[in-house]
This record gives sequence, structure tokens and C-alpha cells, in this order.
Amino acid sequence: MGYIDFISNLHTKTKRDYLERVIKYDKAECAQVAKRLDKDYWDGDRKYGYGGYSYDGRWKSMAERLVEYYGLKPGQRVLDIGCGKGFLLYELKLIIPELEIRGLDISSYALEHAKEEVKPFLDFGSACKLAYAQGYFDLVISLNTLHYLYIFELEEALREIERVKRGSSYIVVESYRSEKEKNNLLCWQLTCECFYTPQEWIWIFGKSGYKGDYSFIFFE
Repeated sequence: MGYIDFISNLHTKTKRDYLERVIKYDKAECAQVAKRLDKDYWDGDRKYGYGGYSYDGRWKSMAERLVEYYGLKPGQRVLDIGCGKGFLLYELKLIIPELEIRGLDISSYALEHAKEEVKPFLDFGSACKLAYAQGYFDLVISLNTLHYLYIFELEEALREIERVKRGSSYIVVESYRSEKEKNNLLCWQLTCECFYTPQEWIWIFGKSGYKGDYSFIFFE
């Protein structure tokens, strides 16, 4: 298990007005709408989530780094838990067309509006109970997804990741290192149930038996 940062460059490119969501809008109402994970969250007003989540090629660089770092090869299997509209999986298939991909998401809207090329490989379901065989995947990834879970669900999800992989795994979770970063996270987030300091996350990983790689997102 180790810290590897594949995502901070993408994260820091997004412009955020942290205070806008608590001063200009009814933050509680925005969060309630966002947690439906429907059109409002993905393609509605920015106050409810992404403000429009369409393919723009931004995941290409991460896909390239994942392929290089984990040495992915034709015929190997990759699972993306919380795949959304499947953009990262699409980029992986462009690099290695013979890669066997699978995506999982709990948002039916995201799956219905996913990239057409990867739709056949996407499943509806929860990270807490993966409908895949033990040791089936060579790489399991989960980016900015586990924060949707409550603590008792989080341990289940981490154990499920370990169960279905036979190779590596990489997850990205929200964290904070200071009161400023905690405040920014609290102001900005809409769907988080789990967010902890890096030390707490590492403790949770150990308690859950998670042995894969990980990265943190900080709201600086």
C-alpha cells in the first residue's frame, strides 16, 4: 500500500468559489438535490454538482499514467467503481483496445448518459457489494466515490475491493490537513459522508485490510 498522486493536477484545474455555496445558495437544499445523483447533479446548475459533465478528454493523461504505472496489457481486466459516465474507461480502451473493462455506478442517470462506446461494460450497483468473482480484476480503481458512504459501509467497500482484485488497486478520497482545508471542503462538498485526515484514512485502510494504493484530494 502506498501513496501515489495521479489526480491532483486534474483536481486543481477546477475553479471553485468555496463560499458561494453557503452564502449565495441554500446549501442544505443543494445537497439534498445533489444526493439524488440525477440530471441536476451531473448536468444541471453548478450549485447542485458538476454543472455539466461532458466528455472533454481530460482523463486521457490519467489513463496514460495508470497504464504505465500498473503495466496494463491487452487481455487484462480493470474495474472502475464509481465510473460515472465512463470517461476514464473510454480513455483506457483507446490506449489498449483489448483491455477488458468494467464500470460500476449507483447513478442510473450517469449510466444512461455514459459514453456510448463503453455503455455495454457498465453496471448499476453499490460499492458495498460487488457482483464480481473473487480475484477477477488485475486493477480496481475508485476515484472520488467512497466519500458517498457512511463509515460502516466504507469498511465493506474496501474489503470488497480487496476481494475482487488479483492485482493492484488505486483509490482517491477527500481529505484535509488544516482547518482551512476542512472549511473549504465543508463549504464545497454536496455528497460527502466520509472525509478524514490522511492519518485517519490510513488507519481506516489498515482496519479494513485494504492493501492497495491511494491518493488524497485537498481543497486548498
